[in-house]
Amino acid sequence: MPTVQEIAAKIVAREGGYVDDPDDPGGATKYGVTLATMKRLGIDLTGDGKVDSRDLQRLTRGRAVDIFVQHYFRAPRLDALPAALQPSVFDMYVNAGSNAVRILQRLLGEMGYACADDGIVGPRTIAQARAAAAAAPDHIADAYAIARRNYYFRLADARPASRKYARTRAGAKGGWIRRAEAFMAPRYRLSAEQFQQRTAAWA
Repeated sequence: MPTVQEIAAKIVAREGGYVDDPDDPGGATKYGVTLATMKRLGIDLTGDGKVDSRDLQRLTRGRAVDIFVQHYFRAPRLDALPAALQPSVFDMYVNAGSNAVRILQRLLGEMGYACADDGIVGPRTIAQARAAAAAAPDHIADAYAIARRNYYFRLADARPASRKYARTRAGAKGGWIRRAEAFMAPRYRLSAEQFQQRTAAWA
């Protein structure tokens, strides 16, 4: 089992360098850390008394890893979830914030382990996640990854500007889908034909 620092380092590598895409609701990011996060945490790397894009551009990989471990893993209590779920939920939390937890909570409800759909890892969510993982130890991680993939598809269905994150210009799987499928067994990944069928309605 990889350590949380190793998982965070992979997230940083996956996210890439500085990007300011106008189609990304999250705004400017570097290594997956948004400018909004830098401002919220008061990370003033230039020392000029304010946090802006220059501070984000100075962010190092090591600092990004520290931010993720402290504020995206430990603070939201992802470390209390079953070990099998932690890598994917952590990766999704970096990508989508508390929606990562809501995806899990909805999945648990569908599995018969109801808990509040509030995006908070509280005692009930922890207990139900552990119960579900104990009942289906070989399937819980795949089930979450599939639910995550479905979440991305729904976003792209509803928001055409986001489709470039789910499908490349050539019509292949985009970053969102590849990212979700990286956390599931190969047998659950969509074939090229299945993916094309799923996205055929997109212009």
